[in-house]
Amino acid sequence: MSTTKQASYRPAGYVRRRLPWGGSLLTHRRSGIVTLLLTVTALLLAVATLLTGAYEISPGQALDTLLTGSGSNLDRFIVIDQRLPRVIAALLVGVALGTSGAIFQSTSRNPLASPDIIGFTTGAASGGLLMILVIGTATSRAILLGTVVGGALTAVVVVTFALRRGLTGDRLILSGIAIGAMLAAVNDYLLSRAPIEAAETAKAWQHGSLNAISWLPILPLALTLAVCLPATLAMVRTIRALELGDDAAAGTGVPIVRARLTSFAIGIALAAIAVATAGPIGFLALAAPQLARRLSHSPGVAVVPSMAMGAVVLAAADLLAQRLLSPFQIPVGLVTAAVGGIYLVWLLTMAPDGSGRGFR
Repeated sequence: MSTTKQASYRPAGYVRRRLPWGGSLLTHRRSGIVTLLLTVTALLLAVATLLTGAYEISPGQALDTLLTGSGSNLDRFIVIDQRLPRVIAALLVGVALGTSGAIFQSTSRNPLASPDIIGFTTGAASGGLLMILVIGTATSRAILLGTVVGGALTAVVVVTFALRRGLTGDRLILSGIAIGAMLAAVNDYLLSRAPIEAAETAKAWQHGSLNAISWLPILPLALTLAVCLPATLAMVRTIRALELGDDAAAGTGVPIVRARLTSFAIGIALAAIAVATAGPIGFLALAAPQLARRLSHSPGVAVVPSMAMGAVVLAAADLLAQRLLSPFQIPVGLVTAAVGGIYLVWLLTMAPDGSGRGFR
């Protein structure tokens, strides 16, 4: 095929966009529309969370306080120091988990390959629990350090086991499930041996919660996303090649092991920073990429729509967690776990024979 024909080639459902600095970019039309609609939905959920709540302040007053800083000290504290960081954290953590899940599912070619299923989230949680229960500190910096180190060490162990006979998706998942089960037992042991006050603090964090979020943990979260999201977008073509299988990807010139390790490193970093910020939030990284794929009708796992879908799901779950039993607040991880369970049951019942073949 000539260079001119290659430049003009456009598969069905795709559109070629000219770039300002030259060249062009081939994008999936429906994925772009879905991403835009999901982004708008996430922003609307964020606004609804900001302007409403148990504290008695009208939406107009809340908006005025947010934009101009007017109102009482209590108004500013509730809107700017409590609601705003919680909303931003929900959106950013949702983006991180949605992206992480999309990376793992694409590179392993398995819809069950998410950081919570493979055990990376459990390993990050182990690091956080060690900081809270063994070291005896529950500061955001200590938890950040513990979760990042825990997630990284878990990844090294899982990948080492998987590499013994080739870093395939199925081997990675089996190794991750085994390591994750052992780490879950360690976590339960730590909770059972801890003093009641420390155990209560750790248990609340382990459920995944945005209840006490502040501005301090948002900075490392934002910085990690600022590095990892462009890196993910730069690897989208490689990730899509890995979806074709190792032989086909190698035929296109992709270094299989190096590409997988690089993409896994990005996914692990995103999962670890999400756990450090809000605790282990289950099922979101598993469900968001599949929901995005179904909406966008993408031929593979849609990475960019998965980012937006993660933000929508967590923003909606957090809004529900705040309002369902108001003024009492439910940890958002419990809401995502309940929704995720319902989602999996729905997927399993989609196939006429109950085989769950719709989960692909």
